[in-house]
Amino acid sequence: MEYKSYDSLPAKVHIQKTYEAYAPYFYAVMENIQKRLERAVTLASPPTYKARIKSFDSYYKKILRLKVGSPDDGSLICLTDMIGIRIICAFLEDIAVVLKQVQGLFDVREIEQKGPAQNFKAFEYESIHILVKIPDSCFPPQSDFPSLPRLNDIVCEIQIRTILQDAWAEVEHELIYKSEFSPFDLPLRRKLASINASLTLADTIFQEIRDYQKKLQGEVNERRKLFYEKVDELDTIKREIKKTSPEQEGSAAPFAKGTIDDLLLDAIHAHNTGDLARAIEIYTQIIESAPPAVVLSVIYKHRGMAYFTESEYQKALEDFQASSAHNPQNFRALYYEGIVYGILGDNTAAIDRFSKSLSINEYQSHAFYHRAEAYYEKGEYESALGDIRAAEKLGINDDACNVLLTKIMDKI
Repeated sequence: MEYKSYDSLPAKVHIQKTYEAYAPYFYAVMENIQKRLERAVTLASPPTYKARIKSFDSYYKKILRLKVGSPDDGSLICLTDMIGIRIICAFLEDIAVVLKQVQGLFDVREIEQKGPAQNFKAFEYESIHILVKIPDSCFPPQSDFPSLPRLNDIVCEIQIRTILQDAWAEVEHELIYKSEFSPFDLPLRRKLASINASLTLADTIFQEIRDYQKKLQGEVNERRKLFYEKVDELDTIKREIKKTSPEQEGSAAPFAKGTIDDLLLDAIHAHNTGDLARAIEIYTQIIESAPPAVVLSVIYKHRGMAYFTESEYQKALEDFQASSAHNPQNFRALYYEGIVYGILGDNTAAIDRFSKSLSINEYQSHAFYHRAEAYYEKGEYESALGDIRAAEKLGINDDACNVLLTKIMDKI
């Protein structure tokens, strides 16, 4: 019988000794890479990080699975996932952003998209895996590990996932990857697939809500800008009431109709594009549907701003008052009341509303500025000076502010 040599089989004890000698070295590399990522990756919702060095047991099992023989010189057997860092994002849209930032930060060797989009397994987790060459700056000083040869060509695996993808991956890893027996019973496989599908759907819904919020915030910011432009215009003509009409042609809103959120987005879009009649009509429709008080407060405020843009100041005032009544903490509605009272010449009421608004949120530079105007009109110059200084401190430094300050100082 011919003798068969088994010299090429991996000797666990020697491999373990070499691998464990490198463990502190790997930890130093890993920490440097994570710091580099934390400095460079920027998202609106900051990601969280998980970092790990592959345990020896997992490392050795993979060597056996890949049928890697022991090197003749006893050097380290390098795998691609010995050092791993996971970047966990809040939303699906963040994944592409992080991927682009990582690509700009490292020499990328490989990108792999895991999950149902590429592989129709019933319950495989989704994730992007990136293999990057470790930059020279991320290696520890050789003097810290004088007995270990530097591993110049090792890579780090960076994974990018959402929170829900990460949750599924953790469970999947325990139930399937680390288990000797993967589920093969059809009902059990269906249950796992159902859970994965539910998490994927939840991720999609979270992203849709995020997209909606961005659209709404963009429209609200534009509407607020138009309101302030109207106020500035009235300041310029020294509060002469002048009928204005928007010249912009209205355009169809690119939003679906149905829920209050849809209607609000449609109304604000109409408002921003100058179709104030339609905006007021939709705001009124929402109000007549009798939503909760907190919603009514928001809608009355928006409709009041539409009336204000139409120079229907009494209707605007009534809506701002209704907004405040439905939510006494709505400091913006109180501020808008003060603006209208100022235009109507009732500076005492204007000061009262600005003061109430500032008592809820004192970080309003424009509220201080307009209350300073009202104090000036009433001849209360010291109070006006205090408010204009507060407005300056909070960031207002324009011509109108400087003109009002000069006028106050001349009176004092």
